[in-house]
Amino acid sequence: MLFEDLVEETFFAIVSNKVRSGLTILGIVIGVGSVIAMISVGQGATGSIEDSITSMGSNLITVSPGSQRSFTQVSSSRGSAQTLTLEDAEAIEELDYVSSVAPELSGRYQIVAKGKGTNTNAQVTGTSDSYLEIRNLQLESGSFISEQNVTKMSKVAILGSTVRDDLFGEGTDAVGETIRMNGINFTIIGVLESVGGTSMGSQDNYVFIPVTTAQKFLAGVSYVSSINIQAEDVESMELVQSEITSLLLTRHEILDEDSADFSVSSQEDLIESASSTTQTMTILLAAIAGISLVVGGIGIMNMMMTTVTERTREIGLRKSIGAKRSDITLQFLSESVMLTFFGGIAGIILGFVISFSINFFSDLDTEISLFSIILAFGVSTGIGIVFGYWPAQRASKLNPIEALRYE
Repeated sequence: MLFEDLVEETFFAIVSNKVRSGLTILGIVIGVGSVIAMISVGQGATGSIEDSITSMGSNLITVSPGSQRSFTQVSSSRGSAQTLTLEDAEAIEELDYVSSVAPELSGRYQIVAKGKGTNTNAQVTGTSDSYLEIRNLQLESGSFISEQNVTKMSKVAILGSTVRDDLFGEGTDAVGETIRMNGINFTIIGVLESVGGTSMGSQDNYVFIPVTTAQKFLAGVSYVSSINIQAEDVESMELVQSEITSLLLTRHEILDEDSADFSVSSQEDLIESASSTTQTMTILLAAIAGISLVVGGIGIMNMMMTTVTERTREIGLRKSIGAKRSDITLQFLSESVMLTFFGGIAGIILGFVISFSINFFSDLDTEISLFSIILAFGVSTGIGIVFGYWPAQRASKLNPIEALRYE
């Protein structure tokens, strides 16, 4: 049988019963569209999380208190441990390939705008002058914490844009105003540009003060909650992590690394962990959506079995004038594959529509990849072959004499 004849006969066999063919491929359309849409949601979430982590700072390494066996399995003591000090931060700053170091002491406090009658609850972070550069933050007005502010334990504060808006009104120049925290007055010396909300938390709702001021006047402690380190470049990050670990083990007089009372993590660790989680979610979503592809395949098999029964006399006639078993098999198998082909094309279009709709009508980011299109289309074509093979084989095995007698 010529290829042109095969395509022509297959096409006319499908369009001869448009309603049944359309309903049959509907499962494939929904399946392919759902797989593409779900994978796009998962990949979009991965990209959004990676962008959020990257926006936290460049070449960032973070030292946190408490032991950590792996990045995803942290001991219960972490967070309550009080093992890091300003002296640790100063020692780390002396290491090779370390560009900047910013210790951090954080806590939530009620903040009152003096003379305004407004208040808000926000995260207050005590840190140093290097924090602005390490975390890729920009000033909208005023100045940031200076080294002199840290040395003198100055009662100065820098507001995130959301805190400024809550206390003094949207867009107000708050530099020079006074706020009160924990019964102590702080003079505002700067306001940060808005960075927007992210899945990692927004620093628009933060207040920054000198770390020594936070230790003495707010928390009354001598430790810090974390240490932020910026490596000179990406290539040196692994070496810097290793040197920090060795340095702190020596300073804390710990011989066994597994007994460390601190943990060192980098942006790569965060991205790897987040990507692993979102990839698992994407696979799960795609698997659930893929069930409809199987259902669609069963629908195609059911239609082809019905078609074989309806066309029994035609099959007998073809075989009686010399058609081979392979010709009959190829004819019905091509019909099954063409059904899934049309369903796959329509499903790809549906997948694009769903993905763009999710992106347009919600805050979720979607990202359609060539891989998801090839995967969904390839699986649908494979289903057409698998579920069409049995009906095609059944048709090819019909006895021509009995088939011609079939009523």
